[in-house]
Amino acid sequence: MSPNARAAIAAVACVVIALVAALAVDSRLDRHWIIRGVTLLVALACAAILAADNARKARLIIGLVGLVMFGVVFPATSTTWSQPPEIKFALAVADDAKAAAEKQSASTVTIADVKAAAEARGGAIGTLKTDRSPTIRGADAYPLIIRAKQDQGRPWSCLSFEHGLTAKVRAC
Repeated sequence: MSPNARAAIAAVACVVIALVAALAVDSRLDRHWIIRGVTLLVALACAAILAADNARKARLIIGLVGLVMFGVVFPATSTTWSQPPEIKFALAVADDAKAAAEKQSASTVTIADVKAAAEARGGAIGTLKTDRSPTIRGADAYPLIIRAKQDQGRPWSCLSFEHGLTAKVRAC
């Protein structure tokens, strides 16, 4: 098989892996499109290095290592790590709050719905009140700060609802 054919197959595989990894993430999460795009471009550049018909062993090794890292490892790990526990908790709260709003036939999810859903799951909204920070932030307007436990400071996540019932969750 020629170097150009191997490089083309590797480039197509990188594009497929990048698309599958991007679509495997919950649509309510920030998918990091810029980072994923740059990673794909670097993987394609590594495939182009493989396509260059130079017999230098160092160039071949650099191309292969780059292709494995940017074409497989980075997309797979960014997909696997996209839902830490605080994000999973916020997604569950978003589902519960949306269900409560729909049960009430409301067209938007209110902050009270989110607060009730978070408290029902053992969490809270807003920052933790401490001696250093006596003001609670993120509890009275979107984006809301969602904490997985009542007494937990960081890590937390931010939850907002766009167009009434469409949740957006991100790390904050």
